[in-house]
Amino acid sequence: MSDGERRARVLPLRPASEIYDDDELLARALIERRPNAPAALWSRFAPMVHRMLRRTLGPGAEIEDVVQEVFLCVFQKVGGLREPRALRAFVISVTALTARYELRRRWVGRWVRLGRDPEAPDARAFHPDPEGRQALVRFYKILDRVKPVDRTAFALRFIEGLELAEVAEALGTSLATAKRRISRVWKRVSLLVERDPALSHYLNKELAP
Repeated sequence: MSDGERRARVLPLRPASEIYDDDELLARALIERRPNAPAALWSRFAPMVHRMLRRTLGPGAEIEDVVQEVFLCVFQKVGGLREPRALRAFVISVTALTARYELRRRWVGRWVRLGRDPEAPDARAFHPDPEGRQALVRFYKILDRVKPVDRTAFALRFIEGLELAEVAEALGTSLATAKRRISRVWKRVSLLVERDPALSHYLNKELAP
């Protein structure tokens, strides 16, 4: 056995997330289909993807299948990524697009069923306070009245806290278009919130675009 082989047996294996310690290295590893790259991608971005989907789709939403769709899409399309350093923005964009498709599916489904949505949110896991849970449910019922693309823009900007340029990139639109969309959806949502006695005191007007 060579010295190199003996050292390899003694030294502990480094987690994939430590091997690819920046986005560019990880993106190149994914593009080259290295076997440990998917695990590193999941380790780095799964918490962000879960959080974005949970905040966009609302409490009680079953998101595990949607999370899997996001990562499957990333694996399939990362080969076309022109700038490996933009991996995070790419994952955000795929997550936003997947959330829009899921919202559209649910939106259409509610109209087709013309009844109570079986996926109606259960906010108990979202907010421990009964009053806060009720307010959260009422707020997401307002978001249910907003078009999927507008709801996604609202969630990315005002719930996830992304910068305008990041929202525009995630939605695949120009910065000017993203600003107009965000301004429009903010006006509608804030008006509906102001009209709801249980929600009006939650409105933070300082967030207005």
